[in-house]
Amino acid sequence: MTRPIARVLTLLELLQSGGIRTVTELADRLGVDERTVRRYAGHLIDLDVPVESVRGRYGGYRLAPGYRMPPLMLTDDEALAVLLGLAAGRRSGSTTAVGTAGETAAAKIRRVLPDRLRARLDAVLATLAFTAPPREAAPPDSAVLLPIADAVARHRPISMRYTAADGRSGERTVHPHGIVAHSGRWYLTASDPAIGEDRTFRLDRISGVRALPGSFEPPAGADPAQRVLTGLATAPYRHEVSLRVQGTAEQIHARLPAGIAIVQELPPPDDAAPESGRWARVDLRVERLDWLPAVLASLDRPFVIERPDELRGLVEALAARLANSARRGPPHA
Repeated sequence: MTRPIARVLTLLELLQSGGIRTVTELADRLGVDERTVRRYAGHLIDLDVPVESVRGRYGGYRLAPGYRMPPLMLTDDEALAVLLGLAAGRRSGSTTAVGTAGETAAAKIRRVLPDRLRARLDAVLATLAFTAPPREAAPPDSAVLLPIADAVARHRPISMRYTAADGRSGERTVHPHGIVAHSGRWYLTASDPAIGEDRTFRLDRISGVRALPGSFEPPAGADPAQRVLTGLATAPYRHEVSLRVQGTAEQIHARLPAGIAIVQELPPPDDAAPESGRWARVDLRVERLDWLPAVLASLDRPFVIERPDELRGLVEALAARLANSARRGPPHA
């Protein structure tokens, strides 16, 4: 796409955002002089786009009120970004598309693209390979996601029906704080005024959402993403593991993500030597212990097992197997 045409389309995008744009502002955004901005505005008028000129101190250009743009106008980069975003979203499980919605959306975009651009984008999608396997996802229903997002933005309480993991279902009234996408699932963080506690809900288990009258004041400094990660890391499992590891939280989270382990850096003892390094307490709850020894070995950092004792035996057994393999010679021909 030639640069003048691209700039005319950029001008159109700026005007679509609403309000009056001064000539000086538009010239600065487009990287041209004011005379060229006026010429670009004339090009849009020639294309039957109702660009209005507003005179006065705060004058400039705007689109006529009520004007609706054609269904789609994308540059090469924008079309590539949209289609790759749909493809990557389906693979990672972060898309909200249910069923074939992602495929039909991509097909609609492709139908309105020029043949030249469509062929090039198809070549990218056909030759693109992903290193990670597709993730199983539980996308939320738009009839659930959209009203919840609106309630979060407006600080409105909501009523919803929630089905718990054990199959029990019931109506709940909550104050929604935020929506979090994590590992192919979508979560709602909210406070339950009936019990005075913060809760985390899976969006794919929510139905019948409706906004309630009134509003609430969200808690200061609330971090929905951290709330979800902490909730996942502290969920009830068979084993409660407590460790002390020499390293920073960032180094430990490289092998034990925040959704699995809670890491708290410890202050150094008063008599600690500077070269001794920082230590951190690591708490996690797991259903099985057999995978932990290999993860602890991959940290390559000193650690102390506080509980459970069963983990000590598993670590010793792994160390013995590794030592035995290291001493073993190559097989004879």
